[in-house]
Parts: sequence; C-alpha cells; structure tokens
Amino acid sequence: MNLFFRFLSLVAVVAISLADVAPAWALTSRIKDIASLQAGRDNQLIGYGLIVGLQGTGDGFRSSPFTEQSMRAMLQNLGISTQGGQSSAKNTAAVMVTANLPPFASPGSRIDVTVSSLGDATSLRGGTLVMTSLSGADGQIYAVAQGAVIVSGFQAQGQAATVTEGVTTAGRVPGGAIIERELPSHFKDSVNLVLQLRNPDFSTAIRIADIVNGYASARFGGPVAEAKDSQEVVIQKPRSADLTRLMADVENLIVETDTPAKVVINERTGTIVIGSDVRVSPVAVSYGTLTVQVTETPQIIQPEPFSRGRTAVQPQTDIAAEQTGGRVAIIDGPDLRTLVAGLNNIGVKPDGIIAILQGIKSAGALQAELVLQ
Repeated sequence: MNLFFRFLSLVAVVAISLADVAPAWALTSRIKDIASLQAGRDNQLIGYGLIVGLQGTGDGFRSSPFTEQSMRAMLQNLGISTQGGQSSAKNTAAVMVTANLPPFASPGSRIDVTVSSLGDATSLRGGTLVMTSLSGADGQIYAVAQGAVIVSGFQAQGQAATVTEGVTTAGRVPGGAIIERELPSHFKDSVNLVLQLRNPDFSTAIRIADIVNGYASARFGGPVAEAKDSQEVVIQKPRSADLTRLMADVENLIVETDTPAKVVINERTGTIVIGSDVRVSPVAVSYGTLTVQVTETPQIIQPEPFSRGRTAVQPQTDIAAEQTGGRVAIIDGPDLRTLVAGLNNIGVKPDGIIAILQGIKSAGALQAELVLQ
C-alpha cells in the first residue's frame, strides 16, 4: 500500500513539473509587439516638389510641361523673371513627396521622406529636393521637406548597351522633413485605451484581456479590460491611474500568442511559408514530371561533282520524351518538422511542392488555410 501511494505521489510530482514546463514551449510576446494603440496611429502626408542638380537625367520640358511651369513659378517666387526665356536643360525633375507623420510628433522633429518621379526623368541620383510643403488629408501643412536625395539604384548607358540596377527614379531624403504643426491629440483626456491586434485572433484577444485584468486586479483592485472582437481590446482607465504610466505598464505584459494555421505560397518566386500549427492528414502523394526535348540538327547535302546540282538543307528533328519521378509517398504531418521531411523525401523542387500542397488542400487533407500570392 505504501508503494502504491509513493507511486501516486511520484506521478503527481511529474505531472506538476510538466505543467510548469509546458507554458515555456509556447510562443510569448509583449503586448507592444503584437498590438498597437488606436490613438497612436501614423498619418500620411503628401506634397509636390522639384529636384534640381541632376546630371542631364531630369524631365524633358516637351514631354513634361508641368516641370517647366513649376520651375518658372518657383523662380518668380524668388524674384527672378523668366519671361521670354526657354530652357532645354534636363537637370530638373518633378516628383511626388510622401511621408508618414508618427503619432505624438512635436514641431521641430524630423522625419524621412520618399520622392518619386512624375515625368520622364531617368535618374534622380545626385539631385536635391527643393523646399516642399507636405499636407495631410485635411489640407493643412504639417511638414516642410528639403535635402539631398539618396538613390540606391544606378544606371550605366553606352551607345549599344544599358545596365540598370534597382530603381533610379525613386529615392529617400533621410530626416529631410521638419514637422511644423502638431497633430491635435487628446490622449491625456481619454477615458480608455483601445489596443488593435496586428494579427486579429480571438484567442489572443481574450488572453490579452485576461493578462491585463490580472494586472489591474492586483494593482487597482478590479478588472479593466474587455475584448470587443478578434482585433480590439478596450482598457478602461481607473480613476487613480495615470494614462501614460498605465499604457507603459500594459504594453510590457507578456502574452501567449496564437495564430490560425496558414500556408503561404508565392508562385512567382517559388516561396513557400508553412506555419507551425499546420497539420496534414495521412495522404498518399505521387509526383512525376514529363520532359520533352526537341533537337534540330539540319544536314547539308552537297551535289555530286559536275552534276550542276545545288546545295540543299535537309531538316532533321529528334524528339526525346523522359518521365522522371513517379514514386508514391505517404505524408502524415502531425507537426511542422514531419511535414517538411515528408515533402523533402519525395525529392521534388519548390514548384513541385507548391503543386503537391495545392493537391493536398483539394483532397481535404491540409488542415490549414492556403494563401496564394
């Protein structure tokens, strides 16, 4: 009897040890890494400007008349008369300037801007963006951009060949915009915090609410969070809490995340991404490829001497068909490693694996969402 009770005690200890270790295997993240504050979103800015100082790679005034009009208007604002003058230099380009205004940005801080050509300019390398105002959706000017343009691509051209690497008609101006107007913000006056999950999921939203409520119960004496749906979690502000400090404490809480099982396939690049929760029911797969090779080996037939014949070309075509593969393999993926090993054992390339995964999904054996890009 004593041995029996000792055995039960040993089993209980092992079960408790496994229960303590199991959560460590799960994927955990901070709330700030999986959710964003609704009141702290970015705002998009846009503007129209000119880039000068190009080495003959700018817009042609005939094909891009708006560039010449913009240049004349800019010079007139600077007190320079342009009447009667006509320029054919291609050292100016019209561009669209875009930027993202970060949340809670204050006047005087700098942000990066992106410039993109509007006309027929071939390269923006070496150019300088002239002072450009950036407006929001409400038409108000929030920033002013100016500075040297950095282009990652390059273009080399000769009389008979051209080499282009990357995109030369778009670039960036790091820290090129200065914020001039502050966005109206009422963060301190808010009565709640709304967290938006970057990857909506009901399980993750519920876990965030439970973790926040556990923290609030210990700190403020009651729950404050509620999961509205798979994307939003609303946190009510306690009366004795400071909203900024509350957000700083909440965003550092650790949550066990969960995502639906997905298989993402990009047929253009042959990229396959398989989630860790993907499962495959037992299924038999056979994959074979048929290769047809056509070879043209024309033969030249010469006439006999003194026969006054003509040289002729006799076509000769050889066609060879070869079929490889054809092995039958049983794939059973209780976990990601087993699934990948089963696909590799068939000995096919990524394009073949894409076709196999699509076939497994059609057969109803792939327990995941198949996303085609």
